[in-house]
Amino acid sequence: MRYITPYVLADLKQKMVFVGGPRQVGKTTLAKAVLSENFPAGRYLNWDYDEDRQDILRKRWSTENNLLVFDELHKFPRWKGWIKGIYDVSHEKHTFLITGSARLDIYRRGGDSLMGRYHYWRLHPFTLDEIPDGISPEEAFKRLMTVGGFPEPFLDGDERHARRWRRERFDRVLREDVRDLEQIRNIQLLGMFLDMLRYRVGGLITVSNLASDLQISPKTAKAWLEVLERMYLVFIVWPYTKSLPRAVLKPPKVYFFDNGDVLADEGARFENLVAASLLKRLHFLEDRDGYRYELRYIRDKEGREVDFAVIKEGRLEELIEAKYSDDNISKHLLYYAKRLKPEKATQIVANIRRPYDKGQIRVVDPITYFREPI
Repeated sequence: MRYITPYVLADLKQKMVFVGGPRQVGKTTLAKAVLSENFPAGRYLNWDYDEDRQDILRKRWSTENNLLVFDELHKFPRWKGWIKGIYDVSHEKHTFLITGSARLDIYRRGGDSLMGRYHYWRLHPFTLDEIPDGISPEEAFKRLMTVGGFPEPFLDGDERHARRWRRERFDRVLREDVRDLEQIRNIQLLGMFLDMLRYRVGGLITVSNLASDLQISPKTAKAWLEVLERMYLVFIVWPYTKSLPRAVLKPPKVYFFDNGDVLADEGARFENLVAASLLKRLHFLEDRDGYRYELRYIRDKEGREVDFAVIKEGRLEELIEAKYSDDNISKHLLYYAKRLKPEKATQIVANIRRPYDKGQIRVVDPITYFREPI
C-alpha cells in the first residue's frame, strides 16, 4: 500500500479524488488496489485504451459500479467540463478517482471550475521515508542512488534493467505525452535540452545559456522547461529572497523526480535525492493538511549558499544543506542559521559515521533524517 492510499480512501467518501504524478510512479497500481480491495464492484477505464475511451465518451458503465476510475483522462481535450457534468449528475450513485501522469492541476483549463468538487493528491517515487517491506534502509539508499525510486527499477534493483527502463520511459513521455498535450514539433531537440539538464543538477540554471547552446530562443527554452515540469520529469526550486537584500533573484535550480535520471557526479545525485525527498514530504503535507509549503534555496551575491529552505505559509521553517562526504558544518549554513533564525537547521551527510549536534545545527545521515515514515 502506498503512503497516500488511506487518505485517498478517506477523501473518496466526500468528493472526487485526483491523483497526479509522473508516468510509471504507481498511480494505476494504486487505483486498481483501491478498486479490488475496497470497491470490488467498481470499474477502471483508461483513456489510452480504445475500448475504454469509447465507453468514456459514450458514458457506458453500470449503476452498480460504485467507484469509477478514469486513468489519463486529462488527454481528453474537454475532460474538465465532461467530468464536472458526470459528477454533478451522478455523484450520489458513483465515487470518482481520476489519475494522470501530467499535472492535473495545470491542465484544468476552460469551462466551469471544478472548485469544491475534488481533493488532489500527488504521488511520488519511493524514498527513505517510504521503503517497501523486505528492503533495509541501507539497501534502499543504495538503490535510490543507483537505480532511482520509481517502483519497477527500485524493486528490481538491477542497474542494467534500470537504464533500459529509463530510456523507454523518456521516449514514451517525450513522444507520447508531450505529443498529446503540447504543441512542440522538434521532440529530438527537446530530448537534447532534457539531457543538458541531467548534467546540471544542483547548479543555477541560466535559460539563455541553454538556449544559446541549442540555438533556440530563450522564450522557447523557458517554455520547454515548463513543459518538462508539467510532465513530472523535473521540478524547479526558486531562490528564497525574503529578508535578504543581496539575494540572487532569478536563476532557478532544476531537479529530477527520478533520482536515476541525474547524470552528474555522486554529490549532485545525492543533492537530488534530498531535494526529491523533501518535495515529496512537502507535497504530502500540503495535500493532507492544506498548508502552503515551498521548497527554495538561498544564495546571495557574495556566493553564500544553502541548498534548501523549507517555507511554511511564507515563514522559514528549516534550512538544509546536503553533503555527500563532508561532515564539517557548512559556514554558509551557520551564517544563515544565525541571521535568519529558522526553527531548525540541518546538514544531511551521505557518508557520516555518527550524527552530532553543534549549537543549533544538526548534522545527520539521510537514513536518520528521513527515518519517520511519511
